[in-house]
Amino acid sequence: MRVTRTLTITAVTAVTLGLGLAAAGLAQFTPSANAAPAYPSKPIRVIVPFPAGGGTDIIAREVTSNVAKSTGWTFVVDNKPGSGGNLGVDAAAKASADGYTIVLGQTSNLAINPTLFSHLPYDPLKDLAPISLVASAPLVLVTPVGSPYKTLDDVIQASKTKPGTLNIASPGNGTVAHLSGELLQKTAGIKLTHVPYKGVAQAVNDLIGGQVDLYLSSVPTLLSHIRNGKLRPLAVTSLKRVTDLPQVPTIAESGYPNFEASTWFGFAAPAATPKDIVVKLNAAFNKALQSPDLVKTLSDQGALVLGGTPEAFGTQIRQDITRWASIIKASGTRLD
Repeated sequence: MRVTRTLTITAVTAVTLGLGLAAAGLAQFTPSANAAPAYPSKPIRVIVPFPAGGGTDIIAREVTSNVAKSTGWTFVVDNKPGSGGNLGVDAAAKASADGYTIVLGQTSNLAINPTLFSHLPYDPLKDLAPISLVASAPLVLVTPVGSPYKTLDDVIQASKTKPGTLNIASPGNGTVAHLSGELLQKTAGIKLTHVPYKGVAQAVNDLIGGQVDLYLSSVPTLLSHIRNGKLRPLAVTSLKRVTDLPQVPTIAESGYPNFEASTWFGFAAPAATPKDIVVKLNAAFNKALQSPDLVKTLSDQGALVLGGTPEAFGTQIRQDITRWASIIKASGTRLD
């Protein structure tokens, strides 16, 4: 009996130990019920800090649409215009740093506004994590097709004859377009009257209607109006001519060597976003930017595809904050 009992206890112990070992083994190979799902497991909100239909909005939708097709990810574009782009960028900077909110910033709200505004609610260098540059676009100076000004020199000469009588519209105070117009006036030694608008649509309508004389904005924003014959392009702000506007001279070749201004666009996330998520987003955007279809689409809009690392984008932001600060201070422009 004693032997039998010993064997019985031994057998039970062995079974118990075996089950314990098996359970331990399963625990090693079975995902934890609390493990986080693979990113992304839900839609990614893309804040566009300008109204729908503008250049930033167009680029955001084209790029994220391409990524969605190749990855199956879902993006939801959220237009949050206001305060020169500050409202949307601030919303992104203060969002949860989980990778599910990103923003398509650009030169104005990431590199210009830190100097332009006395009390900016965010610091692009501290509150945002750069993901990737996407594209850049030169600006184009246009007039209504019925305007008497057919060349940049016509504008320069008319302005020198009657300083301040010609007006120039921009998408808003402190935008790249506004400050590029200030740079043009300083370079050419002329005086134009600046007319700021809250966005693109009303400015273009008033320009076409003859309420304003000149308008300076990005090529993607104005290209369709140029192609349909409603606006006449006078000059572009890049150092080289734009592929889709080959007949339009640069300001540099029009007698003002080295004149150059452009706006770039890039995705960023809240600063504390995990590095692995930033890297994953960067890889997805860079892959999309190599797509011939997307390259053609953006090129047709007058944009130059960029891409690159998060570190390179961060360097671009820092360098342009310094560059535009000198232009802002020289113009005396300040917003609060």
